[in-house]
Amino acid sequence: MIALIVFLPFAAAIGSCLVGARSEEARDWFTVFFTFAELGLSFLVLVFAPSWDILYVFSDGLHFVTDGFRGVYCVVTAFMWALTTLFSREYFAHEREGLGRYLFFVLMTLGATEGVMLSADLMTAFVFFEILSFTSFTWVIHEENAAAIRAGYTYLFIAVIGGLVLFMGLLLLKNAAGTLFFVELAPSIEDAENTGMIFAACVCILFGFGCKAGMFPVHVWLPKAHPVAPSPGSALLSGILTKVGVYGILMTTLTSMMEERAFGLLVLCLGVITMALGAVLALFSVNLKRTLACSSMSQIGFILTGIGMAVILFEAGEWEGVVLAIAGTMLHMVNHSLIKLTLFMAAGVVVMNLHTLTLDDIRGWGRNKLFLKISFALGALGISGVPVFNGYISKTLLHEGIVEGIHAAEGLHVFLQAVEWIFLFSGGLTFAYMLKLFVVIFVEKHPSKQAEYDSKSGCMNSASTACIFGSSLLMLVLGNPFVMKQLAYKMMNYTGIPLEFIPSHEILHFKAFSLVNLKGSFISLAIGALVYFFFVQNVLVRENSYVNLWPAGLDLEELLYRPALTRWLPSAFGDFAAVYGENQILTPLCRYGLAGLGKAAELFGRNLLLIPLCRGIWWLGNLSGRLLETSLDLLVVGFRVILFRERPIRRSKDMQAKGMILWREEIKDAMTPITGNFSFALMMTCIGILVILIVIILSL
Repeated sequence: MIALIVFLPFAAAIGSCLVGARSEEARDWFTVFFTFAELGLSFLVLVFAPSWDILYVFSDGLHFVTDGFRGVYCVVTAFMWALTTLFSREYFAHEREGLGRYLFFVLMTLGATEGVMLSADLMTAFVFFEILSFTSFTWVIHEENAAAIRAGYTYLFIAVIGGLVLFMGLLLLKNAAGTLFFVELAPSIEDAENTGMIFAACVCILFGFGCKAGMFPVHVWLPKAHPVAPSPGSALLSGILTKVGVYGILMTTLTSMMEERAFGLLVLCLGVITMALGAVLALFSVNLKRTLACSSMSQIGFILTGIGMAVILFEAGEWEGVVLAIAGTMLHMVNHSLIKLTLFMAAGVVVMNLHTLTLDDIRGWGRNKLFLKISFALGALGISGVPVFNGYISKTLLHEGIVEGIHAAEGLHVFLQAVEWIFLFSGGLTFAYMLKLFVVIFVEKHPSKQAEYDSKSGCMNSASTACIFGSSLLMLVLGNPFVMKQLAYKMMNYTGIPLEFIPSHEILHFKAFSLVNLKGSFISLAIGALVYFFFVQNVLVRENSYVNLWPAGLDLEELLYRPALTRWLPSAFGDFAAVYGENQILTPLCRYGLAGLGKAAELFGRNLLLIPLCRGIWWLGNLSGRLLETSLDLLVVGFRVILFRERPIRRSKDMQAKGMILWREEIKDAMTPITGNFSFALMMTCIGILVILIVIILSL
């Protein structure tokens, strides 16, 4: 059944294309039906198969296992896919162009995501991790406008470099520990001799998975990809795909690095920066979906903070603190997934009605939309950590883990106190920017269009209402401490990680609503209220308009990454780096590289054998380069024509008369985004190799 959950979506993706060739309506319902069928299978696995042995697929190549943590996230993944796909029916009702492509890759990404979540070893997780990186790329570029293409470039660049570094980390870990199975890593690492190589491997793995998680400093794709992607895709990008990266970091840490304080401090520092920076960016944003995207970055920081604290507490021997940190991490992963499902679908309702996301334009639109108002409010209260809502319990567990570390971690007292205050302040900013969004959409009045907005009380059909309002009720259901503690206990007691000696049952005795625990929440909420009333209302609102005061040039991608790859490296490496941005990659590589051999041969004299041989190689390289280039062009265009029924623009009669039958310009138009990304990815690959070599050298 595990293999069915993973591989059936890939078959269904092909089936959706075949069905779509006959009827688009049938294709849409086929996709919806299948995602709900996948949800049913996931429930069966969680309820009737809580712990299975490792399943070997493809001659011992891929390995899957299900247990508490994996089973829960398997259900969460399928649940989010089912609801967003049903919501897509209305969202794409008037934007049918490219919908077949979108649904095809939605199903492909579903299978890849389930493959990661059910993986029994790091190599299996890596295979499906790479698949979903490329399949989800199509969501970002779905609109095919300039902003979407540019955001797609950034997303793919980060994915490629992250995948490369991750793979190198897996090779190092395999060489040092002898295994990549999660259940075998801990005992294998205890017997390993080269601990420096293991540490370097885990740093590479942290970087690779961190690229997908949206961790600083490789977070740059996240605030740009979400606003341009369709809202159902944004919900999945934020709610699930970022958790794929967190899943990899969590599993690697718990199996390999629990006794490495330095690694815990590294994760903690990156988590704190990600948490605070994301909250600040969200506060300054004047775009609805960008605010939610930056919020996702901040919440990932909360989760990484919990992972880092678990390592520090483990090293200090504070077992109860480890339980609090791990439980808070896992629960906040689930909570954030479900919260962002609600919030991004609610944002999708705004988009499909107003076709804008700017706060000034959507002001007052939701004043008379009762179900949407309640749903958004529940999601906002949940993510803000307000008591009796789900986010409160997971954030309180994380906070208590930090407090335990302040008392137990030797030499880190002052540092962890600073972490605690940043944690509380970031939580306050969360409340401030969510209050800002709610007031803008559902409380304030638009200066000129309010009568028009109030005249339209209906904003979504019954299916979309059921999806959004139903998912928002989970904020209350999971706000029950009994439910959350039972869920945490089930997730912590899984077979993939050897933590049997940690008293996970202690989580059942956690007092969620004690005065000590409520104190942290009230401090954050008070900070948020002060920030909203004194900073947002007086600084970020000018002349009755919301302004973005964040410096436009303060963008890590524009400030560092792109200049390094487009100007600094080309200047340093000359013609080699100038391949960036060209459509023809293989041809220059084969032609000029092998031609250089022919020129070099002439320096050795008139060798009757060597010179003709090198010149022959040059000729073959030139020919093979052209053939490879043309074949790649034709392959991509054929894929677009056959699978998505796209047709190139017809040639003029004059050009047809000249025998130009290859649709050259259309092929180049189709290939430009792909080859441009590929060229940029090659450059980032070179940088990744250099980084990896430096890490390996330092670890020797």
